[in-house]
Amino acid sequence: MAYLNFDASQVDPSVAYEAIPADKYLVEITASEMKPTKNGSGTLLQLEYTVIEGEYKNRKIWDRLCIKHTNQQTVKIALANLSAICHAVGVMKPQDSTELHHIPLVVTVKCKNDDSGEIRNEVKAYAKHESPLKQQAMQPESQAEAYPQAPSEDKAPPWAR
Repeated sequence: MAYLNFDASQVDPSVAYEAIPADKYLVEITASEMKPTKNGSGTLLQLEYTVIEGEYKNRKIWDRLCIKHTNQQTVKIALANLSAICHAVGVMKPQDSTELHHIPLVVTVKCKNDDSGEIRNEVKAYAKHESPLKQQAMQPESQAEAYPQAPSEDKAPPWAR
């Protein structure tokens, strides 16, 4: 028997989380760590993403980039993905993975069956997040500005009449 001085009414119960649907999500990297691979022959960078808007806000997605491995193709793919992340967050020469944290980016998430048959999320692509202000600044305010009309004859300068 273990003595528990615990009041369950003071703590929210845990909830089982299912994989989120395959889609594109605005996320931030909120944690990262280097870990050995399962068989110990390599090293992977584990990234934790947190969804920062929409229906799945605050949900977590994990990504593992096997940056040291005996299979050079595995390393090549992992480094290409790390490069895509760096381009997406605008940090081209990170010295530490924490430099990639808390910068919005868009990830494309797929659903995949794991070895036990459960559906898991897998990050398949990374893209730069265009802020709404930047997108708005790039778009003309009205259709008239997008396609200006020639001035009417009475408003045209004298040399154009």
